[in-house]
Amino acid sequence: MREYKIKKGHNADIGNLVTKHFGAQGDINKGIKFEVEGIGKIDMKQEKSSLFIEIEPPKKICGDYNIIKKWNTFLFEATGKDSKERKKEFGKIKK
Repeated sequence: MREYKIKKGHNADIGNLVTKHFGAQGDINKGIKFEVEGIGKIDMKQEKSSLFIEIEPPKKICGDYNIIKKWNTFLFEATGKDSKERKKEFGKIKK
C-alpha cells in the first residue's frame, strides 16, 4: 500500500475526482474499491492529509499510455503534487 501525502492547503474533493476520472462512487473516508482497465483493482482510502492506495495489477496488460496520463492527472488533482514531487517524496522515505 502506498501513502500519498496531500499538499498543505490543497483541499480537493477526492470522492468527486474518483467519480470524474474513473466512474466509481463511494465514501473515500471509509474506502473505495474499483477496477480500471490497464491499472487493475484499486483500493483507496483517505485519512486526514494522506491518501492510501493499494493496486493489484491486471492479469491482461494494456498498452494504452493514456491510462498512465489519466492516473497521473488524477493523482495531481487529488494531492496537489505532480509526478516529480511524488517521486522526490518517495525517494526521501526509502533513504
